[in-house]
Amino acid sequence: MTLNMVSDIIRSTLYVVITTAAPLLLISLVVGLTVSIFQTVTSIQEQTLTFVPKVIAIFAGIMVIGPWMMNNIVTFTQRLWEDFSVYIK
Repeated sequence: MTLNMVSDIIRSTLYVVITTAAPLLLISLVVGLTVSIFQTVTSIQEQTLTFVPKVIAIFAGIMVIGPWMMNNIVTFTQRLWEDFSVYIK
């Protein structure tokens, strides 16, 4: 296994991790920003008000985007296992 092969595996792994996590992180960002603006406008300083909507939005996002995320991870893992004989040489 050469250094180029290792760097390609690391690069593709990071790409899969970022593309898989990005939608849920964006959902959390948008919900958190919306709740923060709402808290600023109404002067409500309740800590649970930011946590609960984010959790609900993330669970809804997992239900909607979950199959796509799982497909990305499974496809990447299958590709790694298919090339396993190349890696051990």
